[in-house]
Amino acid sequence: MPECICFIFHHLCQELNFVIEDHPDRETGRPYVPTTIGENSFLHTVVRPLYDVVRDEVALSKGGTKPHSAWRNYDDLNEYFWTRRCFKSLKWPLDLSSTYFTTGRKRGRVGKTGFVEQRSFWNVFRSFDRLWILLILMLQAMVIVAAERTRDSWAPWQALEKRDVQVKLLTVFITWAGLRLVQSILDAGMQYSLVGRETWWLGVRMVLKSMVAIAWIVVFSVFYARIWIHKDRHDRGRWLRDANDQIMVFLKAVFVFVIPELLSIVLFIIPWVKNLIEEANFPLIYWLTWWFHTRIFVGRSVREGLINNIKYSFFWILVLVSKFAFSYFLQIKPLIEPTRALMKMKNVSYNWHEFFNNTNRIAVVLLWLPVIVIYLVDLQIWYSVYSSIVGAYVGLFSHLGEIRSIWQLRLRFQFFASAMQFNLMPEEQLPTVPVMTLVNKLRDAVQRIRLRYGLGKAYNKIESSQVEATRFALLWNEIMVSMREEDLLSDREVELLELPPNCWEIRVVRWPCVLLCNELLLSVSQAEETDTASDRWLLSKISKSEYRRCAIIEAYDSVKYLLLHHVIKYGSEEHSIVTRLFLEMDHYMSTGEFTANYKLKLLPQIHKKLVALVELLLSAEKNTDGVINVLQALYELRVRELPSKKKTVAMLREEGLALQNPSKDSGFLFEDAVELPAEEDVFFYRQLRRLYTILTSRDSMHSVPTNIEARRRIAFFSNSLFMNMPRAPQVEKMMAFTVLTPYYDEDVIYGSSKLQSPNEDGISILFYLQKIYEDEWKNFIERMRREGMEDEREIWTTKARDLRLWASYRGQTLSRTVRGMMYYYRALKMLSFLDSASEMDIRAGCQQIASYGSLTQSNNWESLGSMRATPSRNFSRAVSGVSLLYKGHEFGNAMMKFTYVVACQVYGIHKIAGDSRAEEILYLMKNNEALRVAYVDEVHRGREEVEYYSVLVKYDQQLQREVEIYRVQLPGPIKLGEGKPENQNHALIFTRGDALQTIDMNQDNYFEEALKMRNLLDEFNKYYGIRRPTILGVRENIFTGSVSSLAWFMSAQETSFVTLGQRVLANPLKVRMHYGHPDVFDRFWFLTRGGVSKASKLINLSEDIFAGFNCTLRGGNVTHHEYIQVGKGRDVGLNQIAMFEAKVASGNGEQLLSRDVYRLGHRLDFFRMLSVFYTTVGFYFNTMMVVLSVYTFLWGRLYLALSGVEKAAMKNSSNNAALGAIVNQQFVIQIGMFTALPMIVENSLEHGFLPAIWDFLKMQLQLASLFYTFSLGTRCHYFGRTILHGGAKYRATGRGFVVEHKKFSENYRLYSRSHFVKAIELGVILVVYASHSPLAKGTFVYIAMSISSWFLVVSWIMAPFVFNPSGFDWLKAVYDFEDFITWIWYGSGVSTKADRSWETWWYEEQEHLKTTGLWGKLLEIILDLRFFFFQYGIVYHLKIASGRKSIAVYLLSWVSFFVLVGLYVIIAYARDRFAAAKHIYYRIIQFSVILVTVLVTIIMLKFTGLVVLDLLTSLLAFIPTGWGIILIAQVLRPFLQTTLLWETVVSLARLYDLLFGIIVMTPMALLSWMPGFQSMQTRILFNDAFSRGLQISQLLTAK
Repeated sequence: MPECICFIFHHLCQELNFVIEDHPDRETGRPYVPTTIGENSFLHTVVRPLYDVVRDEVALSKGGTKPHSAWRNYDDLNEYFWTRRCFKSLKWPLDLSSTYFTTGRKRGRVGKTGFVEQRSFWNVFRSFDRLWILLILMLQAMVIVAAERTRDSWAPWQALEKRDVQVKLLTVFITWAGLRLVQSILDAGMQYSLVGRETWWLGVRMVLKSMVAIAWIVVFSVFYARIWIHKDRHDRGRWLRDANDQIMVFLKAVFVFVIPELLSIVLFIIPWVKNLIEEANFPLIYWLTWWFHTRIFVGRSVREGLINNIKYSFFWILVLVSKFAFSYFLQIKPLIEPTRALMKMKNVSYNWHEFFNNTNRIAVVLLWLPVIVIYLVDLQIWYSVYSSIVGAYVGLFSHLGEIRSIWQLRLRFQFFASAMQFNLMPEEQLPTVPVMTLVNKLRDAVQRIRLRYGLGKAYNKIESSQVEATRFALLWNEIMVSMREEDLLSDREVELLELPPNCWEIRVVRWPCVLLCNELLLSVSQAEETDTASDRWLLSKISKSEYRRCAIIEAYDSVKYLLLHHVIKYGSEEHSIVTRLFLEMDHYMSTGEFTANYKLKLLPQIHKKLVALVELLLSAEKNTDGVINVLQALYELRVRELPSKKKTVAMLREEGLALQNPSKDSGFLFEDAVELPAEEDVFFYRQLRRLYTILTSRDSMHSVPTNIEARRRIAFFSNSLFMNMPRAPQVEKMMAFTVLTPYYDEDVIYGSSKLQSPNEDGISILFYLQKIYEDEWKNFIERMRREGMEDEREIWTTKARDLRLWASYRGQTLSRTVRGMMYYYRALKMLSFLDSASEMDIRAGCQQIASYGSLTQSNNWESLGSMRATPSRNFSRAVSGVSLLYKGHEFGNAMMKFTYVVACQVYGIHKIAGDSRAEEILYLMKNNEALRVAYVDEVHRGREEVEYYSVLVKYDQQLQREVEIYRVQLPGPIKLGEGKPENQNHALIFTRGDALQTIDMNQDNYFEEALKMRNLLDEFNKYYGIRRPTILGVRENIFTGSVSSLAWFMSAQETSFVTLGQRVLANPLKVRMHYGHPDVFDRFWFLTRGGVSKASKLINLSEDIFAGFNCTLRGGNVTHHEYIQVGKGRDVGLNQIAMFEAKVASGNGEQLLSRDVYRLGHRLDFFRMLSVFYTTVGFYFNTMMVVLSVYTFLWGRLYLALSGVEKAAMKNSSNNAALGAIVNQQFVIQIGMFTALPMIVENSLEHGFLPAIWDFLKMQLQLASLFYTFSLGTRCHYFGRTILHGGAKYRATGRGFVVEHKKFSENYRLYSRSHFVKAIELGVILVVYASHSPLAKGTFVYIAMSISSWFLVVSWIMAPFVFNPSGFDWLKAVYDFEDFITWIWYGSGVSTKADRSWETWWYEEQEHLKTTGLWGKLLEIILDLRFFFFQYGIVYHLKIASGRKSIAVYLLSWVSFFVLVGLYVIIAYARDRFAAAKHIYYRIIQFSVILVTVLVTIIMLKFTGLVVLDLLTSLLAFIPTGWGIILIAQVLRPFLQTTLLWETVVSLARLYDLLFGIIVMTPMALLSWMPGFQSMQTRILFNDAFSRGLQISQLLTAK
């Protein structure tokens, strides 16, 4: 309530001024004393009265079930402070007798303020009226043009040349005026309750707007009629001067009519004038704008700059042109001739009693209806197409996806150090201290281009002595260490990827081994070819590859250092000989005479001996003799064979290259001169392994690292450093920020029992994780062995905590989120050290780390065989890597700049109850010193008195216990509105710094990304358009994609939304909001404008996006940045996904009623309004319209088939050909056009076109289209139901792993009304159409007409079983059916839950009808009447009807229907009355009813025209009728529940659900019975590793 805070602040400032100025009190004359003095005075006199109002209004809403118009939400209570009357009414101190504090239905109570949320589907039109006016007027214009006959039927410009067409087009202004009248009536009908004694002028404006709209309709109608009158009055209808004069009069009226639109266009072109007008508070401006909108204090100055206006205007102009061209040529024009043909058909022989005198108008309406529906929808498709193109364009120019793999990283790694230095190191450390002038910006841009493309000498080859290389090595190695701690890398992979410190006097950068692999062997293999080449040529050939040059020099320097410092005793004669040999080679290399003096073809032999020497040194057993033999062989090769000119022994002795006195003993060369290093010298063997890798690696090592996630992260991080980002400030100068995570009662750390407990298939969570993350499990076991584990059984004892954490870090747990967010703290400590460290500090520190020893040691490297195993040692993150170098101030700097607050709302309750989650949260605080926990503490002062406090705690490392930092008393419980936003807002006061990052509890972070956080925060200082950002959007990586195929589909869909989708929304559309993702808020900006989320009950169910709405309406700016990413988990099971989709769809249904959406629709310019609509509520509305188009199409075809019109129209083939466009569009939409195209484009951008196509094909093979079509139904059902009836609620989806089979009864409860019943309805329509349509006799035509609809039916019925683990297991199918039957017939009771009793569930499914309004009930009844059409259309086709078309046939069918219902009622009554006590009576009655029914049927078969087929066909007529009656009875439940009819309705409803369940289960049972489907389904649902593991597990458990 930001304006409420302003009101309080205003009065408190006034009181402060009175105190400072010694202002006397008006009543006492004494010095002024503030009104809020004393302990908790402000709480009791100011906060509590306001809190009580909110609490009472929430109580009045009855949990959100009452209409929104009946109670005040947070926005209503806040917007009261927009009015001047708040000062007169509330006064100061607060006058509790004010009508503002009056609640309930008391007279004089302040009602809704500013806006009334009325539930109606008309809100779609009312909030976005400009869009619908455009679509309706363009539809009218296109129909007028298309209906005109021209020489070229496909040339609309020829029709436009005709004056008749031009005049007819003027009717669009009459329609426009009519739409204005509709808008004014809707405004009056929905906002009438705002009119009161103090707001009478609102009523005046409503009436005036309606009157003006009516006046324009009359004026345009009269002027239009006069045009035709003057034309017809003269010379056979020619257009003469009088008629043209009337046209001019009409156009002059039009000019006056469109003056407001012309003015808005002018202000759109010069947006600063519009912003200036809206920001001004002059009374004159208020009166000038009074006609258009109410005076509000949001939605002002929301215009963007001219450049942004041009960009998003051009985007939408392209979209609209494409849409209208497509609609005209492929939707409107093709239906003109079929319409004429239908209208011209006379004497059509209808198959039923015709009420409308043999007219075809209904057929024409049904022909056009699906076309109009798709016309209104397909703008969403065009938006998807163009947003994909623009998103790819923006992504390309943002340099996304330039490094997609380790191989591409290898090509640019030599520029990597400079890029990291340029982006991650502060500018103050660079050679020049920049002043942000245009010249410096240009210089930075040029430097980025040179780094990105390797132009010129942007990268000077950094040698090992340079500090830049050492700083880069520290950062890179710490990233590798963090990945090793996460078990993404093995020990071996870390050594292959790390940049080792400078040692062994190596003169070049020691690149990672993965870059140097195979380089030395390639050079050696080419030695014979280069034997006669010059040194200069050889050097130029080697230098072409930086990695080859470094590999050769490092190998040479390493061998030299190895022999002279570690193998050959210093001071021995052999040492001096070897020293002179190396000096000689160094001399020849420096003078360019190396190839002239040595035979390079001998290098392969020398290489072979060096490899043998290193292998002997690495061997677990010391073999001094072997080393001596190899050294002697190397000596002979070097001295005897390698030189071009052979030297005698005497010459060698003279030059000091041979023993001077070989006869002094009987030994051989090197026999007494070899001294092997000690086994404990870890550092030596680490360097020796690196040398061995360089000498022997033959493969390209493109598969290192093997873990896909590690490869992705390394590629993204390296690519991001070549993208545009602000230069990093020093840690001391960066913005301070806080990360805030709301938490309720989800898993913190998985317990051992939860990990071990198997499901009914014998699958435990741990087994599941071991198979899904097989390589990470191996790395974890390797790490545990290095840390002292000797037996794997210890994993459940001494290493149980590590095991639980390993599993938790692969789930969506709080511990994973905390670990990820604490990387910020770790990164800031490291960056703080690098900011302040001198060159000497860095060089010495690097040596210190090197001497500390390898942190990545292994005992079982396959590549080294039986070679030396490095000693195992324990290490912890606290002392790993660069943290050894910290001086102390780094901790303080990081703590000053970063805080992590977890809002654990019920942490206090968990502590009191001894819940394990409280202990686990304490463990997290103990191990993360920057972590703070905020919770609500309840203190009981008496029997009924409870005090509530917001408490912030931390773990004190010195006191070794939890300590309180702050305790703030609250006026009452915090949960008045929606839980999550209330939890966030109560902890907001404990955050610190300039920025606030909101993180959900299912998110993760990465150390390498945390290094870029200070770059991101510096974005707040840049201008994007005409404003600085107030929300920084951050890219997400969905980390749950590898769990199952469903998770992959959801991940792919979500990834395209959080990358390409958000990218386009931010640039060029400028309407990016906040979607609950890891966005960073300008904390001070939002603290004064309502917080980071709205919390009103129900209306703010999707609370996060309202922060974006609020930001946009209050003049904020939301940007999107993709050089940094944060991990996010998504739901992984179909039921979880369905509940999540239901929550979001319901939330969008509530958004449509909100004042925020209405104001965005009216205050933004036209093109930004389009962007808002099609990326928020419009997406869900169009999803609903897509399904509606299927309904309209199929019901239309059914009408044409049953009525006989289709048979009559068969002669006119154009009628059917025209529908081809409709069918094709439906199919394109249903297979997932909304998600597929952006998904493919984004995947192509980041991973390449062919991998994207291959991924898409794999998704189709894994039935992705089935899933996306099923999700379509979920969104449609819940969005539509929320608009009509409400019933939205928070649905806890659960974030666990889906490894268990869901019972059929559970799936039926969840999907019955949203999917199964609708699919059965469509299936019945298709069956009836196929059996009665003459067109269906042609198989191909029928398939073309109905294939997309049949696919939708199959998807909605089969998806819950296809994506259900063990969904096609025969035994489970049998057990599921038994459980379903038990559930159907289980009795109801007060405490019976819906999962036990069908009746309880059935009543719960009707809850939304109890809260809906009159219009909702009427519309529901009207929609339900469609089921009666089956009976009307089918009974006339029965043989017993004998072709009669009298209305009596239909009435007799109703008699038959009620007779059947009566028979069922008799049996049901007998069952209830006699089945238990007098069972024989029940059987007698049952037998009698059946006997009478059979006899009557036989008689009718014998003596009437009834045939057996009629009995089956009648079921298709009567079953829908019964279902329609049940649905209508549910709406009329308040009137029927007290009558005897209600029991019949309940009994029939139970029978129908049993029937539906059997229909749905039949195909599933059939597939379960057939062999092979179960194993195929497992392969589709899970990856290969888990599929194999599951089969093994089933064998072991004898299943």
